[in-house]
Amino acid sequence: MSTLKEKLDLLPAQPGCYLMKNQYGQIIYVGKAKNLKNRVRSYFTGSHDAKTQRLVSDICDFEYIVVSSEIESLILEMNLIKKHEPKYNVMLKDDKSYPYIKLTSEKHPRLIITRKVKKNSGKYFGPYPNATAASETKRLLDRLYPLRKCRTLPDRVCLYYHIGQCLAPCVNDISEETYKEMTDNIIRFLNGGHQDVKQDLEKKMAKAAEELNFEHAKELRDQIRHIETIMEKQNVLFGDLHDRDVFGYAIDKGWMCVQVFFIRQGKLIERDVSIFPFYQEPEEDLLTYIGQFYLHQNHLKPKEILIPQSINDQLVNQMLEVPVHQPKRGKKKELVEMAEKNAKIALKEKFALIERDESRTIRAVENLGKHLNIETPRRIETFDNSNIQGVHPVSAMVVFEDGKPNKKEYRKYNIKTVKGPDDVATMREVVRRRYSRVLKEKSPLPDLILIDGGKGQMSAAIDVLENELGLTIPVCGLVKDEKHRTSQLVMGETQEIIPLDRNSQEFYLLQRIQDEVHRFAITFHRQIRDKSMTKSILDDIQGIGPKRKQALLKHFGSIKKIREATVEDLINSGLPSNTAKKVKDYLDKN
Repeated sequence: MSTLKEKLDLLPAQPGCYLMKNQYGQIIYVGKAKNLKNRVRSYFTGSHDAKTQRLVSDICDFEYIVVSSEIESLILEMNLIKKHEPKYNVMLKDDKSYPYIKLTSEKHPRLIITRKVKKNSGKYFGPYPNATAASETKRLLDRLYPLRKCRTLPDRVCLYYHIGQCLAPCVNDISEETYKEMTDNIIRFLNGGHQDVKQDLEKKMAKAAEELNFEHAKELRDQIRHIETIMEKQNVLFGDLHDRDVFGYAIDKGWMCVQVFFIRQGKLIERDVSIFPFYQEPEEDLLTYIGQFYLHQNHLKPKEILIPQSINDQLVNQMLEVPVHQPKRGKKKELVEMAEKNAKIALKEKFALIERDESRTIRAVENLGKHLNIETPRRIETFDNSNIQGVHPVSAMVVFEDGKPNKKEYRKYNIKTVKGPDDVATMREVVRRRYSRVLKEKSPLPDLILIDGGKGQMSAAIDVLENELGLTIPVCGLVKDEKHRTSQLVMGETQEIIPLDRNSQEFYLLQRIQDEVHRFAITFHRQIRDKSMTKSILDDIQGIGPKRKQALLKHFGSIKKIREATVEDLINSGLPSNTAKKVKDYLDKN
């Protein structure tokens, strides 16, 4: 801590970014500041809410980068967050993607539905409220404008040509003028010009009726109805039909909710909701959020962005190069207020769930540390063995961070040195392999190790950690009752029983951890066992893969009959002559 104080005194009073690190040197938080000296020092002075206290308790060191302007610090912060993915920062994930209609820029253009926006690969329209809305719109356009549907051109015309939804560029020469006319109409249609298309179709329908071509008139009438059904479901908010995104936010108890309204062709079609903790000034974290939303998640930039009065509109404009407005009256102001109102409601509804989740996870971990008289065990690694009478022995490890499973960190172990049902030796091998590798790779060490097993397995784990690897990590055992349920928590070589209230959240957390490691170990053991049951002597023969093995067993019925078969019989079953000879020779020798 003395080193931290010395570094705090040396901080410059200039704009820049700061990178907070934990005891392992990992970057856990990235922030920006107009004044680095004031901002970074504020974390270590005064009182903070519980979540900020957790962040500060994890900080063991920090770095900083000085920049020349506020916009530079904002962009640098976003790039550092994307690069390091710090655990305490807001990270927008790719699971929030929306469907778009894309008009490709190929020689023979296509209309497709996609959730990935790539620059310079075509024109995008959307987002649409859901995949069904996008599909309905595309289906309508397919009827009106017969662009190609095939990803690669076939050798002959397909069904789409016969039903009038493709010009068959596979066999016909289509002029650039024809494509330009169709794509211009599609762009006009998707940019809000469907009323013009509808009027054109009405004129054509009237003309077809005058010429007594009632079948064609009926087709045109159906197309008009489709346009009315699909494109005119919502009221138009803005007559200019511009695409706009409207941002509103609300804060409460250190959490922020951001609502984004998507207005397309003058209609409110979709909204995006995000709730997350913030550690800087809320307006600054919202700036970072907006930047990530467009620059790192590839959301299409609209023609205009509406934001609340409290946000620096010039920074948003510089960052996104899109007109940014802070409306003070009228319909636009009402939309911003509506986004903010929805954010408040969503935050209020979700906050009870967040509180409950924290009590089940982070607070449970903090209370567990107090019962064990150790630092809060933010990272818990748990081991369990699985075998049936010593056959196919395996072990598994699960990781819980801040009371939640981190499945990316789970590990499976095939036991290499132990023969027969020896859980103590198995635990010794697995703990040695696990933490030898952790030390070699300089990966994070756990704050607590749990062993799902008896005293012997706990003693073996402690012996390997302390006497072989020189590590001092608290080790506890999870004891089960006669019904195979979590019963007690014991600690260290002395097997000291840790008194826990069976109705407490920390006890429920231990139950979840024990159930999870048991499930993971059993599932792995079943996979190994099932794989061994399907293995046969044919697997060891060069040239016999899964398909040929299956074909041989299907043809002959059993390994015994394959052994009795001649080379000619094997060739007649479909094997090449050289492979048939290899099979016969191998089975005769083995």
